[in-house]
Amino acid sequence: MKTWMIPVAAATLSLAAAAAQAQDLEYWGSAGGWDVMVDPTLGDGCLILAEYEGDIEVRVGLDRNEGMGYLTLFNENWGEIEEGAVYPITFELDGELFEGEARGIFLDGVPGADIYFNNEDFFWAIADRYAMTIYNADGYEVDTIDLGGTQVGLQAVLECQDDYG
Repeated sequence: MKTWMIPVAAATLSLAAAAAQAQDLEYWGSAGGWDVMVDPTLGDGCLILAEYEGDIEVRVGLDRNEGMGYLTLFNENWGEIEEGAVYPITFELDGELFEGEARGIFLDGVPGADIYFNNEDFFWAIADRYAMTIYNADGYEVDTIDLGGTQVGLQAVLECQDDYG
């Protein structure tokens, strides 16, 4: 099992605040079981969005203001998240480990983790895999997410982004 370090750019509190205010998403289409949306607060960045059992919402997209990709997860059961706090995390994508940092955010009172990355390989690793397991700094499994349809969904994100120039 390989471990890769995600070159994660330091996300400022303003990034987390912008993501947390991204409530007015615009519907662009659907692909691979994901809704493809546009977030005007992120420079009309496109993203895929899905809600899963266990009250988890997953977003993977592009922040055009920062020129980076992001993965954002929200879960009503994550009561101990602090706004703006930074959390070391590990992702397992079909057995391949990636390490990074998440910043605590809230959307409509729901806690979440905002992970920005500038590694295109990580973007496509998400697309090519079937499951993502997220672990906290203590190695505790936080959640496992089915990535079915992600390849098609992220291709649609790029098409959406082409539409927005």
